[in-house]
Amino acid sequence: MADYAATVRRPPRTLTEVEQALLLKTTGERRDGFRDHVIVAVALGTGLREHEIAALDVGDVVHEDGRVRRRITLRVFKRASDEPAPQEVFVPDALWYKLGKYVAWKRDRGESVAADAPLFLSRRVKRISTRTLRYLIDLWQRRAGFDAHVSFHQLRHSACKNLYRRTGDLRIVQVFARHKSVVTTQIYTEPTEQELLDAIRGQPC
Repeated sequence: MADYAATVRRPPRTLTEVEQALLLKTTGERRDGFRDHVIVAVALGTGLREHEIAALDVGDVVHEDGRVRRRITLRVFKRASDEPAPQEVFVPDALWYKLGKYVAWKRDRGESVAADAPLFLSRRVKRISTRTLRYLIDLWQRRAGFDAHVSFHQLRHSACKNLYRRTGDLRIVQVFARHKSVVTTQIYTEPTEQELLDAIRGQPC
């Protein structure tokens, strides 16, 4: 039994549907939170890693004529030594709409929307750093009243888990997550504590 337990990978901590909705609501209803709301939406909608989000330029998400792209070609991403470049991610409908509003918001604030301008700026008007992204997630989950702490990377885990819940298709999740091996993706088939609790509530006993 001990040997078997050692081979089972513990599923990653993911945000519950309530936590995700609360995080989006809290960032969306605060005047100072729109940039961070879009960052959270990008993470949940695309599964991008924090360094991939920080590296995004305006031109990565917007065509020259101002239309928001339906797919993003990544210039910076986690890659294996034999990984062919580039990688692409698709933009969900709700995120596509938010990105359009966000670029207009940047323009109204006097921020550059040139193709090579950073998509997300820090308060010092420089490209946002991964350290700042991690700080922002800490800040907003406290404001949202989370009971347990989650890391920025757990937004990516949550995005992958969401997709598996909706489709039940491990191959789709593998492509979405840009995993080289489906073995890596299999962690999202493991039930969360909440799923286990929901399943056993109706157990006859």
